[in-house]
Amino acid sequence: MSTLSPLWPLSGGLLIGLSAALYLLLNGRIAGISGLAASAFGWSGGGPRTAAIAFLAGLVGGAAFAQAFIRPAEMVLTGSPALLILSGLLVGYGTRLGSGCTSGHGVCGLARLSPRSIAATLIFMGTAMATVLITRHGLALV
Repeated sequence: MSTLSPLWPLSGGLLIGLSAALYLLLNGRIAGISGLAASAFGWSGGGPRTAAIAFLAGLVGGAAFAQAFIRPAEMVLTGSPALLILSGLLVGYGTRLGSGCTSGHGVCGLARLSPRSIAATLIFMGTAMATVLITRHGLALV
């Protein structure tokens, strides 16, 4: 994938929407990744564990397929490993604190016009933009 094409994001968005809709239709639950992970690892009794494991395996399998056959653009990580680990822990804490993540609130909740999901999505998107502004451009621009 060396040239910018709307085909890849469009097909990815359609697959995300289709998988979320099918998960809701077949299991009666939204496809929030943090909730699915909690169910898969037995941290909560939120949903069917087998379905959660299968859904997460599909995510990992899809990423492996894309890496092997589609050849996505190279990703370069510039942060230190400690900063990346801390960032991941803070995101995990935030998803538990906010009762959901970008897939649960941003994809499924917005599609259902959930006021709680609209508020959560505005907050985490605004926080993400502010974080990029501060970490990439410094406090001088704020």
